[in-house]
Amino acid sequence: MSPLLITLLIILAVLVVILIVLYFVGKKLQKRQEESQAQMEAAKQTVQIFVIDKKLLPVKQSGLPQVVIDQTPKLMRRSKMPIVKARVQGRIMTLVADQKIYPVIPVGKEVKAVISGIYIMDVKAIRGTLDTPPKKEKWYKRIGRKNKDAAASAPKTSGKKKNK
Repeated sequence: MSPLLITLLIILAVLVVILIVLYFVGKKLQKRQEESQAQMEAAKQTVQIFVIDKKLLPVKQSGLPQVVIDQTPKLMRRSKMPIVKARVQGRIMTLVADQKIYPVIPVGKEVKAVISGIYIMDVKAIRGTLDTPPKKEKWYKRIGRKNKDAAASAPKTSGKKKNK
């Protein structure tokens, strides 16, 4: 057998082993996530909160209790989390919002929130509706729009030369 064929077979075997390991690890993590989701569903409650402030902060700067910071995985400690400061039943609390509902949460308004522990799972408006902010435009679409606006506002000249 040629050395190239042996090398390719070894690489293929290593890739198959890696895929098998990733499959079982992913299955285990998915099972753990489903269990935690079931626990959160069992412990959820609807409360009225007044949102004071919301920010994306690293876990260490979030103001969460030290017990919560210690329980977060080490990889998550550097990433930014959606943190909401709110008045809940007369106390000011620091809560963690779901990534999907974070943009919808209004600052300075009172909302009904579905909370499980310190995790905000859903929000509903008490008065009126919750406005979803417009999606941020991609950078290449902004540049294209600016170019079109500049071309439209530029003075138009005809192709003929004026004779003096």
